[in-house]
Amino acid sequence: MAAAVSSLVSYGSDSDSENELESSTSSEKLGQVDPDSTAHLKPLESKPTMTLAVLNSAPEVAVKESVETGTHLDPSLKEVSYNPKYETMFAPEFGPENPFRSQQMSAPRNMLSGFAEPAHVNDFMFEQQRRTFSTFGYALDPSVDTQEVTINSYIGAVDEAEKNKGLTVFESGHKKPEKRKKVKGGDAGEIDNFLGPWAKYVDEQNIAKPTEEEKKELDEYLAKKQKRGRIEEEAPAAEKTILHVKDMYDYQGRSYLHIPQDVGINLRSSEPPSKCYLPKKQIHVWSGHTKGVSGIRLFPRSGHLLLSSSMDCKIKLWEVYNERRCIRTFIGHSKAVRDICFNNAGTQFLSAAYDRYLKLWDTETGQCISRFTNRKVPYCVKFNPDEDHQNLFVAGMSDKKIVQWDIRTGEVVQEYDRHLGAVNTITFVDENRRFVSTSDDKSLRVWEWDIPVDFKYIAEPSMHSMPAVTLSPNGKWLACQSMDNQILIFGAQNRFRLNKKKIFKGHMVAGYACQVDFSPDMSYVVSGDADGKLNIWDWKTTKLYHRIKAHDKVCISALWHPHETSKVITCGWDGQIKLWD
Repeated sequence: MAAAVSSLVSYGSDSDSENELESSTSSEKLGQVDPDSTAHLKPLESKPTMTLAVLNSAPEVAVKESVETGTHLDPSLKEVSYNPKYETMFAPEFGPENPFRSQQMSAPRNMLSGFAEPAHVNDFMFEQQRRTFSTFGYALDPSVDTQEVTINSYIGAVDEAEKNKGLTVFESGHKKPEKRKKVKGGDAGEIDNFLGPWAKYVDEQNIAKPTEEEKKELDEYLAKKQKRGRIEEEAPAAEKTILHVKDMYDYQGRSYLHIPQDVGINLRSSEPPSKCYLPKKQIHVWSGHTKGVSGIRLFPRSGHLLLSSSMDCKIKLWEVYNERRCIRTFIGHSKAVRDICFNNAGTQFLSAAYDRYLKLWDTETGQCISRFTNRKVPYCVKFNPDEDHQNLFVAGMSDKKIVQWDIRTGEVVQEYDRHLGAVNTITFVDENRRFVSTSDDKSLRVWEWDIPVDFKYIAEPSMHSMPAVTLSPNGKWLACQSMDNQILIFGAQNRFRLNKKKIFKGHMVAGYACQVDFSPDMSYVVSGDADGKLNIWDWKTTKLYHRIKAHDKVCISALWHPHETSKVITCGWDGQIKLWD
């Protein structure tokens, strides 16, 4: 022990003289070493000690191996070097089994819909079977060996597979028919005999005649069709006329077409009155029609006569001045008259009725000059206002066409067929070079005269049908009675744009083609409505100025006299025509 201590003390000493000197001095001091400094190097002295109870504070933990019953398999393992049991193979990956899982949920899954085993099918085979299944309803069972295919190897429509002998889409049994042979085409050098691609087929027949059986069937069908579609060919109703005044001519030999000069107003002037006023009271009633009046027209330029068409199939001519008598009745339609139109001179007029006939009448003698029909109902009729085209007129028909007739030949000379619904109105604009038509298809079309293609087509999703259209006296605006209870104003010169600032509202017209009119000085707009009222708006401000209860039923038309400051004529479905001033 003492040797070890001494060697520790002399640790690191060198063999030089100095160190030797020091070591000699240290050995002298060894006798007086402090016992504490080396206490840790000495063994403990054995004295009787107190024994301590050993405490282990860690709890008893069961070792992993002893808890697990089966051998645990790592789920990511690809190879196992022994035969594991089913329980080991399909043990839950984490924790114990969930007792609340249904059988379906606890079944092994490697995708959302279940367990897909990898099967080695090349793309073509898979696509072939998939297409066969989607077309024919059967496919080969992928789990059966394809070498020995029996009828049990198919899944899906097995009987279909039996019928088709298990053919797939790509081996369908349809053989292409042989190509029809053509007649040999000759030599390309000889131009006359060369047929080339235009050669006929060998078995081609030139005449396509139905066989005996087909002919029989066709005849039966045609006979049936004729029976079913036979419209009673109505003979045009016999025309007659009744003169209600005593003398047709006055002492100077002038008929009632002569413009009177004793009414206190110049009916021959071309100038409109300078200022117009609101009509206030009713001053006359023309009664004579037994059913509703459908339309009224003033004599062109002068307005001294009034023509009215009615649902009682008659047309009547009335005086506007003096005694205001009924002058003549024109009878010749078998159904309600829909529209009437004077020619420029007023000597003749056209009438359109629901009996499918358009008739041309002589205003003075009351004779029916000619009849026109194309077996469709005419809804509106208009003479071409151009002096050079007074022999032509157009009619809007129920079969969506606008038909143009020539009075001299009585033949249709043009058809404007672009509308998608029955044509309601025709209005000439732009010095009669063009006309505007409206229809049940809720559109407005503009046509050049005699060109059957519309050059402008106006249709907005918000637009309603416009069954009554009037051109303003200055020729700049079209007033259209819209079925959503408002009067729309379109420009009539080139753009045909809707004037959004001028919309006249406040009346009820939905369902009725109430005719609109302007005062001659363009200061007021007048229109009837479904309640029988006469409505008058201010043109500038579009304010509804005045409302008069004019008729018991619908007030279908309102006309402002072109030479008078405040005379308005209205007609209604109560059969009366009234004059307001």
